[in-house]
Amino acid sequence: MAESTPPAGVTLRGVGKTFGDVTAVHPLDLTVPQGSFFALLGASGCGKTTTLRMIAGLERPTTGRVLLGERDVTALPPHKRPVNTVFQSYALFPHLDVSENVAFGLRRRGLKSVTKQVTEVLELVELGHLARRRPSQLSGGQQQRVALARAIVNRPEVLLLDEPLGALDLKLRRQMQLELKRIQTEVGITFVHVTHDQEEAMTMADTIAVMNAGRVEQLGAPAELYENPRSAFVANFLGQSNLIEAGISGTDGDDILLSVGDAKLTLPKSRTHAASTATGGTVLAGIRPEKITMTPRAAEADIPGGRNRLTGTVVDASFTGVSTQYVVKSPACPELAVFAQNAERERLAPGADVVLHWDPAHTFGLDGREDIDAGTGEDAV
Repeated sequence: MAESTPPAGVTLRGVGKTFGDVTAVHPLDLTVPQGSFFALLGASGCGKTTTLRMIAGLERPTTGRVLLGERDVTALPPHKRPVNTVFQSYALFPHLDVSENVAFGLRRRGLKSVTKQVTEVLELVELGHLARRRPSQLSGGQQQRVALARAIVNRPEVLLLDEPLGALDLKLRRQMQLELKRIQTEVGITFVHVTHDQEEAMTMADTIAVMNAGRVEQLGAPAELYENPRSAFVANFLGQSNLIEAGISGTDGDDILLSVGDAKLTLPKSRTHAASTATGGTVLAGIRPEKITMTPRAAEADIPGGRNRLTGTVVDASFTGVSTQYVVKSPACPELAVFAQNAERERLAPGADVVLHWDPAHTFGLDGREDIDAGTGEDAV
């Protein structure tokens, strides 16, 4: 039996936003499944926060409709929409303790008996023992949990999160990523999360929409976006990629044959997203740094057959703890990144002549006309 499509929590139909002559969000169609954790990921100015604000009702779309479930809420003001928002600034009331901060929304709705709901949600965010403390007595992570509890206690249909972890230090931010995902799974509310942090989106979201210049570049599960990017922007913005300009020299069954100077590479047709793959054309052949194995040139004979290979020279080596990150200069590309896990492997020093090799199935192909620096920050220079 075919799996049924889950009901929609949020639907955007042709939703766009302009401010004068500036288009912040080009008309887009987007469906967020009910009960899922959905991330809008992109750099500053890409339109992700404007999109979130249109869902919240804080901005009115210039075009299109916003639906929550099957209800059209486009014309409804924020307070009449079944959504709550958690911002980077937690906006807690300093004169109220944790319990009263969480209860505030319930009391505004006229509820008098709120103890049970407040106690349950504080236990959910693991702050029950701090119910009588004031915000000034809490750490940043604890304040973030209070803000989250205050939003969840109202049981909204959709919870919107606008860079909620941005004010936390790195270690605490990573801890809270796991906590947010746990909480979302337990309460089952649809979460729509805006972030510029790729790791944050990858850690928490079921589905990610990568936004660029007011458009969705690619939509999908984190692993799919990472392993099979469809544009140079996604390949560079979501993690790190080596993109190599290569000529198409022919085909061999399910593979495209590429030439890069004297080197020959193989690219699966199923992982190619170029507009044309005709012989004589060009593609950007992509490979993630951790997919590459680096072998000293003197031991090249030990490399198994059937692998893609490029020669090069190590120009930089940085020990990061879990891995050593190399930069290799190659005739195929001036700078290739290679991440080698620290598993009793001898580290190679700058100046070493090496052969880079990888499984051809890990190669992806992008349109050769794309900006090879898109998504790196250097494309804006």
